[in-house]
Amino acid sequence: MANSKYEYVKFFEVEDEVMPPNLIVVRIVGRDFRRFSEVHEFEKPNDEKALKLMNQCAIAVLEEFPDVVFSYGYGDEYSFVLKKTSKFYQRRSRLYSLLILKISSVIVSFFSSVYVTKWKEFFPLNELRYPPSFHSRIVCCASIEVLQAYLAWRQKDCHVQNQYNTCFWCLVTKGGKTVMEAQEILKDAKEHDRNELLHQQFHINYNDLNPLFRQGTCFFRTKVEDVVKYNEDGTPVKRLRRKASDFRSENIAGRRFWNEHATLLKELGGFPEDCIKLNPDYIRSFQFESKLMPSTWIVIRIDGCHFHRFSENHEFDKPNDKQALDLMNLCAAAVLEEFQDIIFSYGVSDEYSFVLKKDSQLYQRRASEIVSAIVSFFSSMYVMKWKDVFPEKELKYPPYFDGRAVCYPSNEILRDYLAWRQVDCHINNQYNTCFWNLVKSGKSKSETQSYLKGTQAREKNELLLKEFGIDYNMLPLMFRQGSSIFRVETENSSILASGNSVGKAQTKIVTEYCNIIEQSFWEAHPQLGLAATRCP
Repeated sequence: MANSKYEYVKFFEVEDEVMPPNLIVVRIVGRDFRRFSEVHEFEKPNDEKALKLMNQCAIAVLEEFPDVVFSYGYGDEYSFVLKKTSKFYQRRSRLYSLLILKISSVIVSFFSSVYVTKWKEFFPLNELRYPPSFHSRIVCCASIEVLQAYLAWRQKDCHVQNQYNTCFWCLVTKGGKTVMEAQEILKDAKEHDRNELLHQQFHINYNDLNPLFRQGTCFFRTKVEDVVKYNEDGTPVKRLRRKASDFRSENIAGRRFWNEHATLLKELGGFPEDCIKLNPDYIRSFQFESKLMPSTWIVIRIDGCHFHRFSENHEFDKPNDKQALDLMNLCAAAVLEEFQDIIFSYGVSDEYSFVLKKDSQLYQRRASEIVSAIVSFFSSMYVMKWKDVFPEKELKYPPYFDGRAVCYPSNEILRDYLAWRQVDCHINNQYNTCFWNLVKSGKSKSETQSYLKGTQAREKNELLLKEFGIDYNMLPLMFRQGSSIFRVETENSSILASGNSVGKAQTKIVTEYCNIIEQSFWEAHPQLGLAATRCP
């Protein structure tokens, strides 16, 4: 592939890395799940079906990513622990390192896709009204003792929240108290007081409640007998295989629970002693946080993971599938609707770039929060809208995306970034159009690659015209130039009783297939604030 003059912008991409021997935890938490649970009428204080859906998503993560060896979750959160020797999204520098945003974004994206995919299994009569999304962040545990303290902290939080919520909703739904009255009653109540309240007023022994609610759930792989086939006489043939299994314990961070499982000892190490004291502030200090540079343009770029395989398995048209591109555009437009700080997006194939305004304070400019929220929302929307775009195609498995955040200090450099992506769109599309037409004409893929090696743009255009009667410049603009999505102002007129017309300015999101390299596009859309490329 040819290089372009805009490729220098790649040097602004800086990867956040974690060096061994840190143990990596990816913690995901529902984004505004209080509203989500109310809109979808989850039972209070705990909805067992909702918790089991979260558990199914966690199992799927363990099955998809072999480096994830342990998970613990409750409510709307889950923590995933990577094995000590993980080389997940590894790259080689002087030492092996792990790419933080890629790891967290991939896991939260996959989790979100699975959540939407499996929704109907758990809520067959409850329509999913809007896409759920999650935040994710990395916790870098410097030692096995830090991991132990982290798990103890999360399980303690599970207990405290569940006990409080059980009391709160009993007071509201059974005791006739208002929300404010219930909050006041529980304001200074200790653990013992809450247990007494449940027992005396509602005849509930807290320790008899479902362990799923009180203790949370952990998953890790164990060897289990599994039926692999059946003999002719119908008898099953069983084999031992490693499979994600669920476990519950009052103390998942205790030596007794942890050290009796060989898998955990091998992949993560043993706990030398029980965790007696908890210091949440100490544990929080290991949370990896990277704030993006102030007063710079933020670009969140997401890319489909293994989309070559995904497109083949779902029989996308080659070299371009219009429906698949329409689906990507629908998701991108929904992202702009959801996140008002995004002013512009550009997409091609299985990637999209979202530009946040220069003074954005979204999530206090924390990279992991911004990236995970956008990639999670995009992933959920992709699954939700699949049937609208592909009504006759089954979604065979959940897609997922990775994400990154890059800061660009000036209008000029941001424009060059977008130009780079559009040039790349043209180069890839021209090559792929030649490639797939040659393959369809009878050449093998290796023959086609050799045939096209070293050819220039003019030669490819001539090949398409002479061999296949295709004028490249007449192909759909969406294929050649990609998709740009942004807001434009419109005027909505209404007629008053007096007969006078009153105009009210509104904004709407539009999708265009245009040349964003030329100055004329930016001058035609001054609301984007990118027409000027030099400081006055």
